[in-house]
Amino acid sequence: MAITEPAPDGAGPVEEPRRPDSPLLLTLALLTAVMFQDSIRGALAAPVMQSWTTVFVAVVVQALPFLVLGVLLSAAIAVFVPPSFFARALPGRPALAVPVAGAAGAVLPGCECASVPVAGAMMRRGVTPAAALTFLLSAPAVNPIVLTATAVAFPGEPRMVLARFVASLLVACAMGWLWHRLGRTDWLRPPARSAHEGRSRGAAFWGSVRHDVTHAGGFLVVGAMAAATLKAVVPAEWLRAAAGQPVLSVLALAALAVLLSICSEADAFVAASLTQFSLTARLTFLVVGPMVDLKLFALQAGTFGRAFALRFAPATFALAVAVSVLTGAVLL
Repeated sequence: MAITEPAPDGAGPVEEPRRPDSPLLLTLALLTAVMFQDSIRGALAAPVMQSWTTVFVAVVVQALPFLVLGVLLSAAIAVFVPPSFFARALPGRPALAVPVAGAAGAVLPGCECASVPVAGAMMRRGVTPAAALTFLLSAPAVNPIVLTATAVAFPGEPRMVLARFVASLLVACAMGWLWHRLGRTDWLRPPARSAHEGRSRGAAFWGSVRHDVTHAGGFLVVGAMAAATLKAVVPAEWLRAAAGQPVLSVLALAALAVLLSICSEADAFVAASLTQFSLTARLTFLVVGPMVDLKLFALQAGTFGRAFALRFAPATFALAVAVSVLTGAVLL
């Protein structure tokens, strides 16, 4: 039933326009699918759609277990490991705290969605910003789940695992040291209290899991769709032309990593599907993605302020591309 509200100046009640709800939209979508089922069946039977579906399903099925495991461990660390632990464990001198924080990312896994609030909580507990930002970059990039997923995605290229670990750790530590030397306090807004703080640990844990699975799962689907489209729809000669130019291929996959915003536990399977590109270009995709993408920029701007994000993200992007190319030239 429509809701009526009294109109101003005694003009009588005015009906509020009805908005379609979710069940109605779902019903309309199902009716449309039934009405056009022959056309839909014919389109899905086309060779290009069968190729697209094969790549899409393969990427999602391979990546999903690692994504779920990463989200569970990340939520457990964010909720059950007290931020004061980092303040006690890290050295007092920022120059030494940076590499220790980078190494901590290798043993305390966290996806991108969780690393930003964890870094904010570390700063509120007195951890130097340089060390907290190093952990923010390293935790999603060099943790065991990400490296295991990379090994599974590149079974014949064990060097890719080592190259990803080395390049990501170097970028994280270099950005920490760079912030320690050049960063200004007025660029970094003090992080606010996390929405999960103050709740019971169980509620905070499952709230973090639901949030991260929803966001990371959505970006995984988008990434798998993009990979499938590149493989099945984009002409092969276009991809070969882009992949044949080293500079263009590196920049193209770096930009693709920023736009797709795939969770680090799943991005290796998307990179592995881009077989036209060199290992160095795909390494750039794997190093840039967990450190600079659209969702991370939004999270950083919301947590630490726009002035911080506008400076930190471009510097991280440029350094990640440069280090990836150098690491690829040495190790791949």
